[in-house]
Amino acid sequence: MASEPVPTVFFLSDFGTEDEFAGVVHAVIAARAPGTTVIDLTHHIPPFDVRAGSHTLVRAVPHLGSGVVLGVVDPGVGTARRGICMEVRVPAGSTLYFVGPDNGLLVAAAEAAGEAPITRVVELTRDPAPPDRGATFDGRDLFAPVAAHLSLGLELGRLGPPLTDPVRLPWPDPSVTAALIRGEIIHVDRYGNLVSNIAAGALHAWLQGAEKKFQLQVGGRTLTRLGRTYGEAPPGELLALVGSHGYLEIACARGSAAVRLQGGTGLRVAVRRGG
Repeated sequence: MASEPVPTVFFLSDFGTEDEFAGVVHAVIAARAPGTTVIDLTHHIPPFDVRAGSHTLVRAVPHLGSGVVLGVVDPGVGTARRGICMEVRVPAGSTLYFVGPDNGLLVAAAEAAGEAPITRVVELTRDPAPPDRGATFDGRDLFAPVAAHLSLGLELGRLGPPLTDPVRLPWPDPSVTAALIRGEIIHVDRYGNLVSNIAAGALHAWLQGAEKKFQLQVGGRTLTRLGRTYGEAPPGELLALVGSHGYLEIACARGSAAVRLQGGTGLRVAVRRGG
């Protein structure tokens, strides 16, 4: 039985845009599912950085409707690692599918997208590789055709056998006590903003209106105010604020906090009341 068509593909990769890889994936989808809209989330995930791709998808999924999330950050391409597809029910009863390598890239985002646990997971069945092609481009040869089939309404069960143990990446949760929140930087954006794993809702609930006594320690520096916009600090000064993604971040007004603090992912953050 066919499923409802979901003619939008949300595409993320570490392919970059200097080579033809991302464009070829577009072309495969267009040939197999004419009329499908492909939205490029980004193709500038750092090469082989599955964790960065996962974090990016988690930030993106609240803004996606029904469709297919095609994620390709795949340092194990051509090995015995599996390809997977996951089905998730999202608000308003629509469906979001996640297609890509089974290396931890997709699971956290699929769980963040749904109102309920992941509905179904299958291991993708691979067609025999043509003799004139190598085994290093599953984005073209496996995942793009699957995304096209799903966008046309192919039923998930026809893609492969059920899977119960998709790979999960360790996800760093902040440590929260009555006196202190300890977190870490999980993403550095192109402006050099350092995005932590401390969610805005949890932060404000913990502060309980005590934002004027806010104190943040990071990279040997102490910030004593939780701002709202980048323009609240003089150029070159560091500030803490909640970013558009809904997480606490450290920024540098018209500059790079990553450069100022000489730090990136994994940098420790501590929040206290007081100061």
